[in-house]
Amino acid sequence: MDFKELDPILHSQLRLAVMSLLISDKEAEFIFLKEKTKATSGNLSVQISKLKGAGYIKIIKQFNNNYPQTICKITPEGVSAFENYVKALQSYMTL
Repeated sequence: MDFKELDPILHSQLRLAVMSLLISDKEAEFIFLKEKTKATSGNLSVQISKLKGAGYIKIIKQFNNNYPQTICKITPEGVSAFENYVKALQSYMTL
């Protein structure tokens, strides 16, 4: 049996949760991600920075009605990495 290596960036529960949310919607506000993952602002911010550093997401900071708004968008590299991660996980589940 040949087990594929799992991407260490995506093998974190919180980073995987963020990517799972972005894979379907393509983009989401920081507050939405925080609510869905039940993460603290600080932890989510650190994990989003790691995903950005890997090139898996792009972060857009802007203002909406004078309030700061952070939007995370999945990149084509992020989509590819997520798909490869799922395939690698599937290799662990087949006999």
